[in-house]
Amino acid sequence: MRLQTDNYRFGSDLPALVKTLAQIFPRFAVQLNHLSEGRICGNHNAAEAPPSAGLYQAGDYVRNSAPAVLGAAGGQYVLKGWICVQSGEPGVWVEDRGVTGT
Repeated sequence: MRLQTDNYRFGSDLPALVKTLAQIFPRFAVQLNHLSEGRICGNHNAAEAPPSAGLYQAGDYVRNSAPAVLGAAGGQYVLKGWICVQSGEPGVWVEDRGVTGT
């Protein structure tokens, strides 16, 4: 997760700020807990699918927690994860495939 840099999302009133912070802080806690466990958190941790909710920035990456060889013979690949190519909620995600050579 990247820190939000555009302040328009925070609003100008205290209730809007409190609501925004309540949504953001749990994600910080998850990232910090993963770091304390020795996990690499330059990207988001593994999941079984690309995010369907939350704010993401172009360049964010989610690793596939269940990689498997997919595709037909001659065009097989491993789905390594998903990369966000357009910022938003949840952003636009595309597959990151690794060709197996078989």
